Amino acid sequence: MVDQKLEVVVIPVSDFDRAKEFYGGLGWRLDADVARDNVRLVQLTPPGSDCSIQFGSGLTSAAPGSAQNQYLTVSDIDAARGDLVARGAQVSEVFHEGTLGDRFRPVGASGRVSGPAPEHHSYGSFASFSDPDGNSWLVQEITTRLPGRVDPDVTSFTSASDLADAMRRASAAHGEHEKRIGHADANWPDWYARYMVAEQAGTELPT
Repeated sequence: MVDQKLEVVVIPVSDFDRAKEFYGGLGWRLDADVARDNVRLVQLTPPGSDCSIQFGSGLTSAAPGSAQNQYLTVSDIDAARGDLVARGAQVSEVFHEGTLGDRFRPVGASGRVSGPAPEHHSYGSFASFSDPDGNSWLVQEITTRLPGRVDPDVTSFTSASDLADAMRRASAAHGEHEKRIGHADANWPDWYARYMVAEQAGTELPT
């Protein structure tokens, strides 16, 4: 099959300049703001994302604020929430689900259990916020991808901080590995590499 990569999601907003200021204030990169033939197109991209958002005139007939529960994935939910709050976003507390689907409930709903998932289980911790029109976003912490979710032949990191976090996890696991073998592992770079590739691909980790 030919690769089909999600490139852009159109967000319905009522005030283009207000939306541009809001998302730009979150640290999202401004890629374009062009107007031609009664059409205005604004595009921004979240840090480290391969997918962008667009809004403007003539792009969609959807009602402003009707884009709900779009996902932003992060490797550290607490750090991500702190950054969003520092940039002026009204972000919910970090929470996890009581039952599957509770992530989509509104702020304050009983299904949202306060605090991150136990042991920060990958895919289990969330925070949420909305833009000025009410388009909502779910911030989800993912530290280890499910098997099959990532091409095992391709390993990449979207930012230096993500790479550093992966190296820290590999370092901690390698320390346990050295305890098990009873001596220092001179080939630790190879072990780190195997661990980081396996972790991202969701395959069995080295021990």
